[in-house]
Amino acid sequence: MSTLPVLVVLCASPDDAPPQLAALSGRVDLRTATEADLGEAVRGARALFLWDFFSGALRDVWEHCGDLQWIHVAAAGVDTLLFDELRGSDVVVTNARGVFDRPIAEYVLAAVLAHAKRLHESSALQRRREWRHRETRSLRGARAVVVGTGGIGRETARLLGAVGMDISVAGSHARTDPELGEVLDSGRLREHLGGVDYLVNAAPLTDRTRGLLDAEVLAALPSTAHVINVGRGPTVVEDDLLAALREGRLDGATLDVFATEPLPEDSPLWDAPGVVVSPHMSGDVLGWRDTLAEQFVANARRWLDAEPLENVVDKRRGYVPGGGTGPQPG
Repeated sequence: MSTLPVLVVLCASPDDAPPQLAALSGRVDLRTATEADLGEAVRGARALFLWDFFSGALRDVWEHCGDLQWIHVAAAGVDTLLFDELRGSDVVVTNARGVFDRPIAEYVLAAVLAHAKRLHESSALQRRREWRHRETRSLRGARAVVVGTGGIGRETARLLGAVGMDISVAGSHARTDPELGEVLDSGRLREHLGGVDYLVNAAPLTDRTRGLLDAEVLAALPSTAHVINVGRGPTVVEDDLLAALREGRLDGATLDVFATEPLPEDSPLWDAPGVVVSPHMSGDVLGWRDTLAEQFVANARRWLDAEPLENVVDKRRGYVPGGGTGPQPG
């Protein structure tokens, strides 16, 4: 009987496990499972790797997870993972913080440029073979508020600032940050949106951020403002956003995340004025899955070598505040 610590990898299909896990051969008793057989596979396991990162199956098999010490989810957001029993347990949760920071920041910059330079409008005119001269906006001096002080929000603020935009960042509370400067209180967001050209949401989904971008916040924006959501769908009240767009109180929105995913075919967001839809792909650059797998293997080696784990999630807050020491195999 193996005395190696059992590591379970939850996959969407039986042959979906990343090949990088071979690097842990001889150090763990590796089991792969799908949602259908996770309950049996997780018995006696000390670590669980959620390669199928959107799965909610763990909640259903929690009664079999008595030996579990550590869960790693191959995603930045952990809102679909955390439930009351897990929050109240001693199980340490880590995530994929850092993998998506630059790609998502680049997506936001692309969305800003596409809006300012009217590229989507140009594409539509081209399909109609219509030559129409127009004027575009300059990004130099344009104002943006980025909601979210995690790695994605920080990288987005840096990248937008690099093209000459005037950037403010909002977080869970007002404070002075050595990198970001004065951080605004996201709970008072509407007080800071006058004259803003771009409102970028990169916040995690928590009780505090759910429905954050509601009618009051959207009404505080000028009619020339553009909303970009790369955080989580439920942080935006979609009915309020639709009303603002239809009434001409906003100049469109770029949405990569939605309250329901995939976005239903009958959703009015598909055809809403000025809306650009992408299918939750803002961070998925070429090679992203390899990077996620390699990040997990590096953390698993720390776990096996009794070293501190990286990207430990504060389960109460629902995100990584920075650093942390995880469990060690006994």
